[in-house]
Amino acid sequence: LFMLINSLMCRVLHRGEYRCKVFNLYHQTWSDTATITIGPSSVTDASWVEVDRGLATDKVALLIGNMNYVYHTQLCAPISDVHELTNLLRQMDFKVVSLLDLNWQEMHSAVTEFLLLLDKGVYGLLYFAGHGYENYGNSFMVPIDAPESYTSEHCLCVQNILTRMQEKETGLNVFLLDMCRKRNFNDDVIVQPGLLKVTANIVFGYATCVDAEAYEVKREDVSNGIFISFLKRRVCEDEKVTVMLDRVAEDMGRFEITRGRQALELRSNLSERRSLTDHIQTADCSASYKARNLQWAVAHVLPTSHCLQFDCGVKVQLGFAAEFSNIMVIYTRILEKPKEIVSCSAQLTDFPQSVDVDLKKSNQESLLEAGSLLLIKEDLPSPEAPSLYTRIRGLQRLRLTFTVCLHYIYSNMDEEVQERQPVTIGKPLVSKLNLHEPRPDRVCSASSSFGLDSFNLPECSSFAEGFASVSSASNTWSHYAETDRASSGADCQASPRGANVPEETDCPDLLDSPESLVAGKSLPHSQVNDLNYKFSDMCNFHSY
Repeated sequence: LFMLINSLMCRVLHRGEYRCKVFNLYHQTWSDTATITIGPSSVTDASWVEVDRGLATDKVALLIGNMNYVYHTQLCAPISDVHELTNLLRQMDFKVVSLLDLNWQEMHSAVTEFLLLLDKGVYGLLYFAGHGYENYGNSFMVPIDAPESYTSEHCLCVQNILTRMQEKETGLNVFLLDMCRKRNFNDDVIVQPGLLKVTANIVFGYATCVDAEAYEVKREDVSNGIFISFLKRRVCEDEKVTVMLDRVAEDMGRFEITRGRQALELRSNLSERRSLTDHIQTADCSASYKARNLQWAVAHVLPTSHCLQFDCGVKVQLGFAAEFSNIMVIYTRILEKPKEIVSCSAQLTDFPQSVDVDLKKSNQESLLEAGSLLLIKEDLPSPEAPSLYTRIRGLQRLRLTFTVCLHYIYSNMDEEVQERQPVTIGKPLVSKLNLHEPRPDRVCSASSSFGLDSFNLPECSSFAEGFASVSSASNTWSHYAETDRASSGADCQASPRGANVPEETDCPDLLDSPESLVAGKSLPHSQVNDLNYKFSDMCNFHSY
């Protein structure tokens, strides 16, 4: 108390937790702990009084990056932007669903599944990187299959998503929109979203101002959007969301290359001190929390790593790693081979036409050559056991089958011999959700009144389809789908929280550096020399 009084008199800023001790010759007792902040103003001025920190019942994020547009300018940065933000949000205990290159139906279905993960007190975050526009105060996200003269009919209205999030009584609604906000003159329809509730928990972080464009840039290693380049430095700060975004805006404002071109705009009615780093309080909603864990886990189950035994005596391991929720890397390793075979490799081939795979980058000796952003590095026992990597995209659209073709040469022969084994791995990761199928406009919520035994969603979500595949591990999901998987004699380990390590069915190794991506429209190199950036060129997120 003496110290507190002195601090008050001296007007010194101080914050701490205190208890009072009451005692006599026979007994003593302590009061409850109180958090006390002493500010620079007088004791009668309550403006400095500490507001209790918020507690989330859960934290869920949907990240969408659209790059490969069919009828519009293709983008470079969304792949790395979504990848980096995914890792940062996972460090803060967010359940993250990260998706690349979605068409209209897939975006609608992804939002519907995202809403199913929301409930009372849950923090919901939506990030979008790609083409977009703003008309009459409404923001629209453009799918990759939008026609040349698209309108609101072909896009997703962000404000409509907000009204549906409010129906879930979420604790915090954050929208980070890394897209253009130019007017779309092809669209003269005034969309009327549902009435918003006065919840005082909404935050919009726009990468640029009204009627302006957002930019992406290319560095020596990988492309990034301007917004994410600055956001990733501060997003994990333990500050109110609006304070954090204000600092990002100040950082962007000091960046010479975007001055007069792009400036972050913040819109918010957030009245409480809510931070993305707030802890998750599950005591009062454990059944609902477990149900959401199970729902999320369904979309993040990888195929089981297993071994293929060929007639020639070669043993091949087939393993899987998740780069995004809808992009997977498959790798092959030669585990055993007879002495008379001098060289061999196991390559993936015979993919169905529906599989989105770059054949020129398939069966590569490194993730860098395969075009993957996974920062893994091989740590193999010997140079005689290399791995070949193949990157599979667009998992939301397929049931995956392929062939493993073993190429080998005997020591006494010059000609190469081949053996083939067909492989079917079903629907890995987000493919279980059937995002290509239409969803009803309104879906039921995982109410906190449901226990896991009674939790059933056959009519409102395709999450239910995959429950059986994860039910045995439903109480262990954290950041990755951790199932008991049989590997080639090596025990599988869970990825450490916060590390940039893939979801992998085999023991995760160290990683390669990311691949450099190419951007479009160039600017004079002399303009790009401030901060620590070395940008070689820049291109717009064009809206038209």
